[in-house]
Amino acid sequence: MMAFEALDYGPLRENVLFKKWIGGAEDNFIIGLARLGFHCGWFSRLGQDEFGKEILRTIRGEGVDVSRVIMDEGTQTGVFFVESHAGGDPRCYYYRRFSAASRLSPNDIDGDYISRAKVIYATGITPALGESARETAEALVRFSRENNQVMVFDPNLRLKLWGIKEARDVLIPLMQNSIYTLPGADELKLLMDCSNLAEAIKKAHGLGITRLIIKRGKGGATIALSNEQPMDIPGFPIENPVSTMGAGDCFSAGFVAGLLTEQSLKECVRWGNALGAFCLRGSGPYQTLPDLEELQSFLAGKDTVNR
Repeated sequence: MMAFEALDYGPLRENVLFKKWIGGAEDNFIIGLARLGFHCGWFSRLGQDEFGKEILRTIRGEGVDVSRVIMDEGTQTGVFFVESHAGGDPRCYYYRRFSAASRLSPNDIDGDYISRAKVIYATGITPALGESARETAEALVRFSRENNQVMVFDPNLRLKLWGIKEARDVLIPLMQNSIYTLPGADELKLLMDCSNLAEAIKKAHGLGITRLIIKRGKGGATIALSNEQPMDIPGFPIENPVSTMGAGDCFSAGFVAGLLTEQSLKECVRWGNALGAFCLRGSGPYQTLPDLEELQSFLAGKDTVNR
């Protein structure tokens, strides 16, 4: 999508100035991973319009292979607006019904291309966009399962796109068929219909969702594997966070980077926490993300010399 972020605090109706950037959970993830030097490919549909052309150019400019992206002349690129409030998470307003991305189809999946991937990543936003997009997400997860590939799935629950009952019916089977599931703590409680996190973890494990990596914001993350005690991995405190927009997506990029470099699971989560911290340092979901050298320096506790 194309995002428009209000430059002043308060309701959108009171704002007249906006900053434009490309938006989307998978975009944030893939850009974060590409900046760390990994070979990445992105599947999507974009409108054959100015916004679609800008999104394609931007993601390609980050070093991502966009050869499987379809420019759809029959519809438009989705947009969303970001409303900022002091001391709270930004509020998003989506305008993506009938957008190009909602027309993703299982036929858009290039099996030969995907079969070469070490990790496949998807989010629960795609199946919320419509029936064909849901079928595409299900086909992708099924493909990964049949080919014994590492499927990393972030439920990324968006209740502005669908209701919780429908979300549970669709997302829980996708979580069950993924190798790693990366929900936020509140998302997992909602999806499992539990009032506390411990109950939600237990219920998820009982449903066969065996490898949970649970994002807890500034509290870091929790590794919750079946038949093991959950392990909390602390985050990296940021004194003056600018925006939380996209921090969870950046966490996912750091986590997958750890997997690709064969780090321990604890270190993979630490990498995820680090990329989430980088996201908080500036406005926009991916603009402040590091290259691999910067990330390793940060992980080692080496501060940047500013003067």
